[in-house]
Amino acid sequence: MRIVLLGYMASGKSTIGKVLAEKLNLPFIDLDNYIEAKFEKSINDIFKDEGEIFFRLQEHEAIKDIFENEKQFVLSLGGGAPCYAGNMDLINNYEDVFSIYIKVSINTLYNRLLSEKENRPLVTRIAEDELQEFIAKHLFERSYFYEMAKYKIKTDDKNLEETINEISKRLFYSK
Repeated sequence: MRIVLLGYMASGKSTIGKVLAEKLNLPFIDLDNYIEAKFEKSINDIFKDEGEIFFRLQEHEAIKDIFENEKQFVLSLGGGAPCYAGNMDLINNYEDVFSIYIKVSINTLYNRLLSEKENRPLVTRIAEDELQEFIAKHLFERSYFYEMAKYKIKTDDKNLEETINEISKRLFYSK
């Protein structure tokens, strides 16, 4: 089973992915951590040193590597990964992949990102009073790609356990 979690930054993909992988007894892969390990530097430093285009190409290469070399996993993508280099087409071309969009409201994302700004290269320089509008525009631009996921899970009104249970039900009822 190959499960790919996607959604906007701070939507909870990594947190959900770790717990889901443990529950399903599958390896968990965080795409950002995978790239950081390969380059032995943080995503922030890769952005600063090499630029966003370089980073997006590395995301694509990492996704290809993971799909070529791993037969079972829960993979958490970075927020922008589905939107570049044909990554969603690549992911959805595999029949055994369950792609899941973790859908979160703008208000929830705003509240989460306020406390995480310094760790998020795309929002570090955005003023607090402009952040909500930035998220709304960015989410609108990315929603086309996010909506390509086979499943969509709204998580605003769910705790982690409820989210994991809903994902599990969808995975096992779809077979």
